[in-house]
Amino acid sequence: MDLIKFVESEYSNSRAGLPDFKAGDTVNVFVKIFEGNKERIQLYQGVVIQRKNFGTPGETFTVRKISNGVGVERIFPVLSPSIDKIEVLRRGKVRRAKLYFLRGKHGKAARIKELKK
Repeated sequence: MDLIKFVESEYSNSRAGLPDFKAGDTVNVFVKIFEGNKERIQLYQGVVIQRKNFGTPGETFTVRKISNGVGVERIFPVLSPSIDKIEVLRRGKVRRAKLYFLRGKHGKAARIKELKK
């Protein structure tokens, strides 16, 4: 067996606990923060604006939120040990895979409709 395929199979086993989410979904990302010798979990809530390299060990996703009127984006590797868990709060109804247009929108124009079940 090829060494690269072996490592990828090991990573795919650790991906089993992830929820199914895509661009447009509002998520809670529980991030482990290390301060000195202490560890705590910090919540980062926002809209997923992209998923990059989907299905590979190097997969990342970008979450955008508005903090004090300023847009803040953070990129998370999916298989990062600093991510405790991911919760999907809302499913978004979008027609694009990358929602970069949200960067130029403010207030009500930046809302995403919720997907009806």
